[in-house]
Amino acid sequence: MPRLARRHLPWLLAALALAAAGDVWIARAALADQREAFDTDARIAHRLLSQRVVQHDAILATLALLQPGRGEADGPEQRLPSLYPQVLQVLRRDAGQAWPDARLQAAETQSRTLQRAVLAALDLASGRYWLVRAAEPSSYALRIDVQQLVPWAEWPLPAGSPVRLGLELDGQRHWLQAGNGGDTAWHFDFGKHLAAESQPFDMVARRALGGRDLPWWAMAAWTLFAAIGVAAMASWQRQRTERRRAEELLRLGQVGRLNALGELAAGMAHELNQPLTALLASTQAARRLLDDDPPELATARDAMRQAAEQARRAADVVGRLRRAVERPDRLGDTRPVDLHDAVRNVMHLLDPECRRRHVDVAWQLPSAAVVVKADPVALEQVVHNLVMNALQALDQVPAEERRLNLTLIRDGSTGLLHVADNGPGIAPELLARVFEPFFSTRDGGMGLGLSLCETLATAMGGTLTAHHHAPRGAEFRLVLPLAPQTTA
Repeated sequence: MPRLARRHLPWLLAALALAAAGDVWIARAALADQREAFDTDARIAHRLLSQRVVQHDAILATLALLQPGRGEADGPEQRLPSLYPQVLQVLRRDAGQAWPDARLQAAETQSRTLQRAVLAALDLASGRYWLVRAAEPSSYALRIDVQQLVPWAEWPLPAGSPVRLGLELDGQRHWLQAGNGGDTAWHFDFGKHLAAESQPFDMVARRALGGRDLPWWAMAAWTLFAAIGVAAMASWQRQRTERRRAEELLRLGQVGRLNALGELAAGMAHELNQPLTALLASTQAARRLLDDDPPELATARDAMRQAAEQARRAADVVGRLRRAVERPDRLGDTRPVDLHDAVRNVMHLLDPECRRRHVDVAWQLPSAAVVVKADPVALEQVVHNLVMNALQALDQVPAEERRLNLTLIRDGSTGLLHVADNGPGIAPELLARVFEPFFSTRDGGMGLGLSLCETLATAMGGTLTAHHHAPRGAEFRLVLPLAPQTTA
């Protein structure tokens, strides 16, 4: 996976998780609102249908009590269909007569036993049924149109509603409203008996849900908001990390300059010793020559000229010293340090440099921690210098070939760090000189970085060596003693 993708993957996952959580919450809230509206509409429909079927019982009870039109072929009860659209036909059976359908006769017999109206000739497929009430001297029957039970003026569900609603009894069903139907994974269901013992229908309602029922606009808005929020958080985190990295690099640079002064001073002392010795000898010789009688002026002038040349040489050395560093410092106390943590801290600081130079960094880590005895700042300074040297060397090879390998090894009582690159490498005859002060294989280099690293490694009880890295490149091996508590 590319380094850029690895760096952004956690933030991408966070944005996806936040967007998903918010979208689920929005969808659940919207579905809960739809469920509440569905239940409310279903309860209203159940109440209206219950009122209608109870009305049928009341009509038959009134006819049985008043016995209107008894003995007349066209009694007043025949005007009921004009008053109640769901009543298609009214039949009356007077004493000594027979019903036109044997099912009505059986229903009348049952009605006498139960003392209430009884359902007969149920045909929900066509939306029809009879309701019979036994009475004396005449019994009455109503033929009901199920579809006309719906009081459309008061009906809570609009035309085209996705809710499917109907009546069920004895395995028969009649849909009063078709809805969108379907057996989907998401659906709302409602079922309840109508409030009439004579017409024991179950009112059932179902609303199938699909993708169109989700609040996509609200979910899209939340997803955009989550993405912007996470992007802002990532930007803030990146800026804070860069600020900390810059502060740490500044601190490391300051410590490096202070540590370099000791190495630089040692080299400068070596260089100053020779011109100062020559200067002292020349001035002493000039004084003796001038004390002679007569004085040897020509020879004295030559001695003073040599003294001046040595003084200028010493001045050049001092100037180089002043340009390099500002003030000295010395190594702090050593303590247990996790070598992996130290390397990881340095690589975190140099991560922008690796990305800018298109260097692919590979790690090889042991299964157990490698805790060495070292000064944390000095150790980070050594690792920083070694990695920077490798990055600068890799500038000389094509970008697609640049590789930096960091290997940590636990070997007996020591911890090893190998820093290897596949750059141009170091000539074999120069390997022995890379740690000399003021020796550099790079144009413009001061020749103090590796010398300082070797001095710091030695001060911590370790070693630093340079080697050829096959098939191409250079490898530096830092060896430090393990902390006492980690020794097997």
